Amino acid sequence: MDVSELVPLTGGWSGRTFLAEVAGERSVVRVYPPDERSGVGAEIDAAVLRLVRGLVPVPEVLEVRPSSATEDRPGVLVTSYVPGVRGDELLPTLGPEGLRTIGAVLGGLLADLGGMPMVRPGMFVDADLTVVPWDLDLPAYVAEQEPRLAHLSVDELEGLREVAVEAQTLLDTVPRTCLVHSDLNPKNLLVDPETLGLTAVVDWEYAHAGHPFTDLGNLLRFDRDPVLTSAVLEAYAGRRGVPPDDALALARSADLFALVELATRRSANPVAERADRLLRTIARRRDAAATG
Repeated sequence: MDVSELVPLTGGWSGRTFLAEVAGERSVVRVYPPDERSGVGAEIDAAVLRLVRGLVPVPEVLEVRPSSATEDRPGVLVTSYVPGVRGDELLPTLGPEGLRTIGAVLGGLLADLGGMPMVRPGMFVDADLTVVPWDLDLPAYVAEQEPRLAHLSVDELEGLREVAVEAQTLLDTVPRTCLVHSDLNPKNLLVDPETLGLTAVVDWEYAHAGHPFTDLGNLLRFDRDPVLTSAVLEAYAGRRGVPPDDALALARSADLFALVELATRRSANPVAERADRLLRTIARRRDAAATG
């Protein structure tokens, strides 16, 4: 790949995604360290993009280069460039009508993702999307992470344990497993600013087989705007038949897995720090729907 110029793309924290231009054609290049995800991260991400393309809007895979730990060679994934404005930049500029429009679009996206079935929950480990199973047991996960949550007070830790039990009871009412993007926040959504249509969902590096309400919880984690939230939930209900209040409760419960994980590395970036604050508020109030 003869790349004449690589320009870092903004929006992520890894610094591994670049805009390339070759012979007047633009593409996006993502670099994977040889030790990342056992050296097959590029192949896994390419396989996920190929799996969902045509079902949800994603870039086209143009080239995949495996990494090599022995040669200290990173993996490379080249995808098509898709125009659009990042959701985190666009949403703050929209009024109620715009938020309702894009909320309906996002609710439809979540319904599509939640309808892509997987046999069992777990991580993808190769280009065939083989799943290494894991148990979706929130109380057990909290207990496992407690040594890394030592900054929580005794009361906060007790509250988190209580919330985890309640959340797991609710999550167990939906035993189905589906494809999960797992980082479905506005910065990973590209939107046409004129039509407010979705042009691409990007950054699938955390994709896995998991709970159907994980992505809904991720999307609504920090954005509590009532207009956007109701539009998302109404569109989701129209497609999946889950009443908005029930879907929101399931989403808040499913998102606790991510909040706990982010809290264990709260100094890594501003999102992890904000998630830690939210988790502590939830723990103090013993309410998965608490804001903070």
